[in-house]
Amino acid sequence: MNRNLLYRGLLILVVVAIAAISAWPLEDKINLGLDLRGGMHLVLEVQVEDAVKSEIDNAMERILQDARDEGISTVQARREGEQIVVTGVPPERDEVIARIRQDFLGPSWDWDRFGDRIVFELTAAGRAEIRDGAVRQALQTIDNRINAYGVSEPVIAQLGSSDRIVVQLPGVDDPERIRELIKNTAFLEFRLSDYPRAGGGASSREEVLANYGGQLPDDVEILEGDITDPEGRRVGAQYYAVTRRSVVTGRDLKNARPSLGQFNEPVVNFTFNPQGAQRFGEVTGANIGRGLAIVLDDRVVSAPTIEDRISDSGIIRGNFTQREVEDLSLVLRSGALPAGIVYLEERTVGPSLGRDSIEQGLRAGLIGFGLVVLVMLIVYKLTGINAVVALALNVVIVFGALAYFGATLTLPGIAGIILTVGMAVDANVLVFERIREELHAGRTVKSAIDAGFSKALSSIVDANVTTLIAALFLFQFGTGPIRGFAVTLSVGIFASVFTAVFVSRWLFDLQLARRQRVERLSI
Repeated sequence: MNRNLLYRGLLILVVVAIAAISAWPLEDKINLGLDLRGGMHLVLEVQVEDAVKSEIDNAMERILQDARDEGISTVQARREGEQIVVTGVPPERDEVIARIRQDFLGPSWDWDRFGDRIVFELTAAGRAEIRDGAVRQALQTIDNRINAYGVSEPVIAQLGSSDRIVVQLPGVDDPERIRELIKNTAFLEFRLSDYPRAGGGASSREEVLANYGGQLPDDVEILEGDITDPEGRRVGAQYYAVTRRSVVTGRDLKNARPSLGQFNEPVVNFTFNPQGAQRFGEVTGANIGRGLAIVLDDRVVSAPTIEDRISDSGIIRGNFTQREVEDLSLVLRSGALPAGIVYLEERTVGPSLGRDSIEQGLRAGLIGFGLVVLVMLIVYKLTGINAVVALALNVVIVFGALAYFGATLTLPGIAGIILTVGMAVDANVLVFERIREELHAGRTVKSAIDAGFSKALSSIVDANVTTLIAALFLFQFGTGPIRGFAVTLSVGIFASVFTAVFVSRWLFDLQLARRQRVERLSI
């Protein structure tokens, strides 16, 4: 055996050995998709208009605060649809409004004066940027929450360029908890509160209003909180007067983790980042004796009195269960959703259905493989064994590559493997038919094999490259099972070219090298 043949044989052996080691045992090395393993399939829609309204409200608060800081004490603002109407600003102070827009609001906002009214309005580009940002942030937040929960191989992707998100979670056994975990907005705020100062909230909104003489100040609003029994069940509501502007928010958190309080009740321990800690320390130090409302998703969780300066850490109490503090800690760490989430579609796939799919897929693959082997042996006689060996190595390499790269195998992915088997045989058929033609033309066996491979190569490459391009487009724009099909098809194409051209040619050369002169070829 010459060196070239030996080195090629060693290369084939190394590739197959690596693939076999990577894929064995299959049940531990191959990640199964939702349709094979069971789990949840969700289609969510981000309520992007919520994000637009939130941006408008934030801009309105910024305009009011900055205008008052500039000495315009008569300024008032209200939201009308998607516009902010500002009054109480003298025309000679318009340069202040222009500076606020330039320094803090940016080019996403247009403004103009109409008599004694100044109207701010989002530009079309600004509105589109907020919507796109809301979807991207929701996608990232959901991904953070699911990964922190511990779901293996989740699929979380935007559906095209729409406001919809596809979530596929293999192996999930608590769908209700996952739904709450995804949908929970968990926007945490710390706000100052003046009424009531301690001992729980007021019994009604009217009681809060009476404390202010029937008219709330512009920078104060009434928020509701729950009254719970010792088991954590809601038994009533209470009300608090809190400032509209937050002292700090959940965005200022560095970490949040479940813990136990003074009486062994479940609580959430939190720490602030340096900027949040500094701001929180300044505000609490200047407001000793006032109430501090801890607000979660516009509901007051608790409202303790500030007894001393609080800097970088604290505790959230609220008659939580242990599971609730675990989920709340997780959600706070992963960040708040920028807008509400609506469930458009939900499917739960049971593991028994997944097992049936695997069995049917394997049955179809084995039947297809067996029929291909039978046809190759009948049509191409002993030379068909060459194609069968290449085909078997092809399947080993495909599974090895899937395991090595951590790809997820889905039911369409099994279809992709079966299709790969057909395409691999197609390449062998092209080569074998070329060899037949050359033998019928009177060539020797060696020259017929050389000509068969050289003339069929361009057709094999063309066919596989065009299929690979289609598979790449499916992977780029598809989701879930479609991407699984594209992955197995792409891997199968590379494996097919390697086995049909390189391995099959090596087998022919090995056959020729074992005999001095070959007069006939069983094909």
